[in-house]
Amino acid sequence: MSTVPYNESSATPAVDPQYCCYRLRVDGSKIHRWGVYADEDIPANRKVIEYTGEKIGRREAKRRWKTPYLFVLDNYWTIDGGVGGSGAQWVNHSCQPNLVSRVMKGHILYMSLRAIRKGEELTLDYNYDHRDETMPCQCRMPNCRGTINQK
Repeated sequence: MSTVPYNESSATPAVDPQYCCYRLRVDGSKIHRWGVYADEDIPANRKVIEYTGEKIGRREAKRRWKTPYLFVLDNYWTIDGGVGGSGAQWVNHSCQPNLVSRVMKGHILYMSLRAIRKGEELTLDYNYDHRDETMPCQCRMPNCRGTINQK
């Protein structure tokens, strides 16, 4: 696993196939910069990709709080997908997502909520806490709540 944080100017985003259950690719997104796309049809209720990266404790997570790829695993551990991530860190937020995250036995799994068609962008509701900095949503879905934060 790499210990160097991802630098957008020096690397092309990619998905590590060893953490995927389906063929996926990273490409430009209408939602935000890069996105992950299905390269084959994905049935509902299936594991799609695991969110991986450097496992860091609370103190280090506080130090990196502005890092955009932090995913809280539990009360102590956080995964920094920007350091050795599987590519799941490129999944964008949507108010009508086609994926849901599940934490199982110390692993963060992205599962399909419904059937996903080949070529469709994979999305997840980030569910940022209402007490966190308010982040505007760019998903453009009909029932968009206007913010990534829960109201």
